[in-house]
Amino acid sequence: MTAIENNVERFNIQRKIVATMTTESWTSIPHVSFVYKADITDFLEEYRKFNEATPYNLSLNTAILKVISEGIKAAPKMNAHMHYEKKLVRGKITYLDNIDISVPWTLPDGHMMTITMKDVGNKSLKEMAEYTDDINRKLQKTNLTEALYSISINDTLRRLREGHFLNSLLKLYGSKTNPRHKVSPLKGKAKKEYDAIPDCDKIVYEDLKQGTLTVSNIGAATRGVKGYFDMLMIIPPQICAIGLSAIQREPTVMTDENGNEKLEIRTILPMAVCFDHRALDFGEVSPFLKKLDEIFANPEMVLIDK
Repeated sequence: MTAIENNVERFNIQRKIVATMTTESWTSIPHVSFVYKADITDFLEEYRKFNEATPYNLSLNTAILKVISEGIKAAPKMNAHMHYEKKLVRGKITYLDNIDISVPWTLPDGHMMTITMKDVGNKSLKEMAEYTDDINRKLQKTNLTEALYSISINDTLRRLREGHFLNSLLKLYGSKTNPRHKVSPLKGKAKKEYDAIPDCDKIVYEDLKQGTLTVSNIGAATRGVKGYFDMLMIIPPQICAIGLSAIQREPTVMTDENGNEKLEIRTILPMAVCFDHRALDFGEVSPFLKKLDEIFANPEMVLIDK
């Protein structure tokens, strides 16, 4: 008897891209993860004061991205791309100057798109707030399928240049031949109207190109839930990914000025720091964590309006 498919949702282009990236990530990268529990009690208080005193609105997520970029400056080997040839046991790591952070973004329709915020390390908080607002503005006129289709095409061309002919042909076959699995970008009048939108008013390939590391925030989705990220995928050729969970209140042992210990309820931001063990050892990641500790204890290091 032939099974009847009821309530079946076939992969759209978003799911296809996610499936391809995650499969490559988990089958090729030896992940190491460290759960860092950042005490942001003092930072959160200063952030609220800072936001009240400035004429622009700085989201907490944007402020944390700035903190992360400062941590990366202290551990520059985390800001790199790696290429490895398994059969020949050879590889290379390219250390990158700009800190370009890939951030999964929730779209107006609830779908997700990973957008790269470029040169975060050299931007002020005001510039980052404006950058975030501009991305949200451009998303209003962005067609998700059309934007992701550009990523798929460029990824296929890259693989062909690298010599992955069979893999690329199979991807093209899978996306074009079976009508039930076919990816259908805009055509005709709809395509012309979308192409007529200036690039400065929509998300384009340059906004979606691979960053130097990924920061994923599931705080909004898990608010009120006890638990946190302890592992997430690293997208090659990146060697680092950071997962932010929902802020939580936890009892913490604190030491006063006289060296006496006491128990306090503190505000904790759980952060999963994942890295590719082929490219990094923990000693090269440790300066990142120490820098974040320093910033969260001294928020004025980052929360300055300049």
